[in-house]
Amino acid sequence: MKIKSFLIFGLIIGVVSLFAFYPKNNADPIEKEAIILRSVLTLMDKVHFKPKDINDDFSKKIYKNFLTTLDGGKRFLTQSDIDQLKQYETTLDDNIKVGNFDFFNKSVELITKAQTKTQSFYKDILSKPMSFDKNEFISYDFDNMPYAKTDKELKERWFTILKSSVLDEVVQMENSNSKDSVKTEGKETKEVKTFAQIEKEAREKVLKDYDKLYERLGKLRRDDRFSDYINSITEVFDPHSSYFNQNDKNDFDVSFSGKVEGIGAKLQSDGEFTKVTEIVVGGPAWKQKDLEANDVIMKVAQDGQDALDIRGMRIDDVVSKIRGKKGTKVTLTVKKVNGAIQNITILRDEVLMEESFAKSAIVGKKGVMENVGYIYLPKFYADFDNNKGRFSFTDVAIEVNKLKKQGVNGIILDLRNNPGGSLNDVVKMGGLFIEEGPIVQVKSRGQEPYVMSDDDSGYGYDGPMVVLVNHQSASASEILAAALQDYKRAVIIGSTSTYGKGTVQRFLDLDKSISISNEFKPLGQVKVTIQKYYRINGGSTQLEGVVPDIVLPDALNYVKVGERENESAMEWTKVEPAKYSQDVFVIKNLEEVKANSKNRTANNPTFVAIDNNAKNIKIQSERKEFPLEIKAYKKDIDTRKASSKKFNDLFVDIDGFEDGNLDADLAQINKDSVSIGRNINFLKGLKKDVYIDEAINVIKDLQVNRVTMTDKTRYHQE
Repeated sequence: MKIKSFLIFGLIIGVVSLFAFYPKNNADPIEKEAIILRSVLTLMDKVHFKPKDINDDFSKKIYKNFLTTLDGGKRFLTQSDIDQLKQYETTLDDNIKVGNFDFFNKSVELITKAQTKTQSFYKDILSKPMSFDKNEFISYDFDNMPYAKTDKELKERWFTILKSSVLDEVVQMENSNSKDSVKTEGKETKEVKTFAQIEKEAREKVLKDYDKLYERLGKLRRDDRFSDYINSITEVFDPHSSYFNQNDKNDFDVSFSGKVEGIGAKLQSDGEFTKVTEIVVGGPAWKQKDLEANDVIMKVAQDGQDALDIRGMRIDDVVSKIRGKKGTKVTLTVKKVNGAIQNITILRDEVLMEESFAKSAIVGKKGVMENVGYIYLPKFYADFDNNKGRFSFTDVAIEVNKLKKQGVNGIILDLRNNPGGSLNDVVKMGGLFIEEGPIVQVKSRGQEPYVMSDDDSGYGYDGPMVVLVNHQSASASEILAAALQDYKRAVIIGSTSTYGKGTVQRFLDLDKSISISNEFKPLGQVKVTIQKYYRINGGSTQLEGVVPDIVLPDALNYVKVGERENESAMEWTKVEPAKYSQDVFVIKNLEEVKANSKNRTANNPTFVAIDNNAKNIKIQSERKEFPLEIKAYKKDIDTRKASSKKFNDLFVDIDGFEDGNLDADLAQINKDSVSIGRNINFLKGLKKDVYIDEAINVIKDLQVNRVTMTDKTRYHQE
């Protein structure tokens, strides 16, 4: 780790001297922008793992990125506006080098005028009644959609957009209207509104939403647009490198604090909407269970208030609407990966840290394999600021020891939805299951990879082992799964591949990197990709992730998720393999284990249903057009709801499945009613989990590998 710190320190020192020529007074905002632009580019060039040539191709990518940020839905700018910007498509590289902001200035001028113009569009359109009896559709194929040629064509596009919003409100109001009732002379009767009344109220609701949207747009500052412009540049390097002005960095820091009262979800901008990237373990959304990674948030409603359309809202504004005091409710209208629209109400609360720590249970199946250890690890946590804090390696070691005392026949380590975390804990954790040896290779730019190894010749467990992963298992999770797979120490079971993030980022403060007058500060910070992870077999986890030994049906198996979603994702590469071997437990019958699993899952109706649902999700995710005729719209919604319900109803308690707590945990579990309740919910989830069920079957198939230490044949990497 010292090598990395020394390298980065040296690079930053170089950057400091590079910027000594910058002016030290007269804090002109345009001059400050030029300083930030040059500073960011120089840092990226000197520190980024793979710097880019600043040429015409680089310019085209910036141009595309910024237009997507500026008007991704193509509802503001017309083709004539684009024609004025097109001249800069291949010259941005030259302009950047000399601090020329003509493109940025022109884009801000055009988008500001466009917003003023379209404000009159929506007010006029929503002032008149709408009918929904024509066979019309709205398209969301923004990539292939041309810009409107004229203002007339643009207004027609706005009519379609607004009609879709009104139709959505109409259907929701009709559903609500059918449930509303009032009492007349002691009898309960239905108060039914006419369609004309509902349609009028729906238009008024949408009008309020757009009034608020344009109020927000009017408050956008030049530096907001400038941050977007800088990020359209950093995104060319890779999706994880980005610029943060001071306000953005404060929001980033808050989003990672466990003390924030909210719903416990991490978000990112996704075109005009906001996408959920991660559910924080132990948070309210995690407990509620309906909100998932890859859900797109369309509306936010405070308890007892109308929903607010967040289309076009800045990410920090969205966060401020969702965040709130403990005990209050917020309802999110989200679009699922399969296209279904769902309202999810979440009770705000603090993140329960106990739920983010490792915990274990005993699972099994009558007549198949009993007394199997199960360890759930939601993330690779480490409290470096507190010597007495919790570390994932220490906690997992404790759980392994408890399971050994109960004489388990195997261990299932669950890394599904684990976003990663402490690299040191990954390395130590790998050492629980091998004697000693390399766990991961880390490569800095221009340097040979250095191997991070477990140097302890002891180990914690020598029996059969399965690791569960899915598409949301990322970073540190992928490192551990890859190492245990390369050593043939454990069978990896899961979706087609893991997330595919094999890169390391670091925040660099521009104020500390540049010799500049205080008048220009704060300049902000840059998050830069500085390293890549590599498996001990030499391959990278970047982009491709870890492909499990046994691939099981999963809801997202047929759609692009994870790193593969990003056009600018860094490529898969490889380095020389490390030397590795282990003889704690070597899987010798892997092909037989895989064949047995394939036969079982092919005939398992739940897995068949999961696979069919995944294929349907792929079809729905590729849909670009949706009906605006009310009967077709309702039929579409009803079909998706019925399909979703039918699918969810499949997950019931598995016949013969057994689970229970470890003897060592009973006192802690029974200490109070809250702990008892959490434990009941934890065990309930295990009983319905078909992936754990199949992992138990695999543990049984691995029993033939349980040989005495004297009979073990050492496994060597060839």
